[in-house]
Amino acid sequence: QVQLVESGGGLVQAGASLRLSCAASGLAFSAYAMGWFRQAPGKERDFVAAISWSGDRTNYADSVKGRFTISRDNAKNTVYLQMNSLKPEDTAVYYCAVRNSYRINIAYTRRDEYTYWGQGTQVTVSS
Repeated sequence: QVQLVESGGGLVQAGASLRLSCAASGLAFSAYAMGWFRQAPGKERDFVAAISWSGDRTNYADSVKGRFTISRDNAKNTVYLQMNSLKPEDTAVYYCAVRNSYRINIAYTRRDEYTYWGQGTQVTVSS
């Protein structure tokens, strides 16, 4: 049974930083691409960042490029999202997801490309 558990969200002021973590279990974590998405109230769940299984390919939404960094620690079965220079428009529930494609070295960007999802962690950025 695949489980993804996000943590690290919270309430911060604009300009601050947060690091989200997503701990995975029930799968061979190091062999699969991972992604982060976010959903603001009343909006669709949007792509934020993705990393390939090998870690050498990443993709970012234009809105977060230069501010957010995705990384993975395969020894800890964990993917991270380092978020710097946070803005009020970054406020959302952040979800991590895993693509169930064994060692396909792509950093997927579409929501429908992901197989399993976590429950999400709230990030609120005040102005």
